[in-house]
Amino acid sequence: MDLYNQYQKKLFPYAYNILGSTDDSMDAIQDVITKYISTSKHGIENEIGYLIKGVINQSINIKKRNQKINGNSIWLPEPITTEKADSNIQREEIISYSMLVLLENLNPKERAVFILKEAFDYSHQEIADTLSFSIENSRKLLSRAKKSLDGIDINSYPSYSVTTDLLQNYIDIIKNGNVNALEKILSEDILVKTDGGGKVAIVSELVVGIKATIELMLYVYDAYQKSFVIVLSTVNHQPALLFYNDGKLVNCQIFELEKDYSKIKSIYSIVDPTKLKNKNIL
Repeated sequence: MDLYNQYQKKLFPYAYNILGSTDDSMDAIQDVITKYISTSKHGIENEIGYLIKGVINQSINIKKRNQKINGNSIWLPEPITTEKADSNIQREEIISYSMLVLLENLNPKERAVFILKEAFDYSHQEIADTLSFSIENSRKLLSRAKKSLDGIDINSYPSYSVTTDLLQNYIDIIKNGNVNALEKILSEDILVKTDGGGKVAIVSELVVGIKATIELMLYVYDAYQKSFVIVLSTVNHQPALLFYNDGKLVNCQIFELEKDYSKIKSIYSIVDPTKLKNKNIL
């Protein structure tokens, strides 16, 4: 077995949780392993530890580059289904979608420190060794990250299976255009973020509030989604709807629910075809 196939499953969550992109994660892993193969192994006692360190730092560099390219437009992470097994991905280490969205508020190094400490339980010494800076710097970056996230813990978004009744009810309400019923299952401050990647025309990138959300979702369904096949799924540990047009996935909507799962708090809608093409979401 070559090194890529041997270590891809272990390395992928580190890269993906920083990058939010399957292709970029695979590129980071490939780049690091390719370089490692041609490097002297003298002094390397822990091969996987060495590769993890390389992948994390390469992912930070790619994230810095991508943030400059994306600018100020709405950018959402690539979704990954977490309801089925896949020998190529350790899905239990994939961060929830809402948390990934929040982490976009951090710079790449803050994000890496937060992920290593909160998701992978690294000590500050291990983080310092991995990112080649001091323990004090690690502590400062973690503190700054938590402050930017308003103290939200990574476990604030627990893994939960598809809440079939709520999402099925939502689908039925949308299909029937029932405004009153829709108002009852949406949070007062609900928001909808849509990522078209500049490749697909979208009605609105960001909508906030019940009235605007209802108008948007009913319009989008009536204008575009009436003939689509809708499948309930679990994406990044959160309930999701997958919209298929002639067998092709054209929209993934991921739902963040209130703590008691009674209402919908946020909807993240991905229509960027490059983020829907990988088998991870099928």
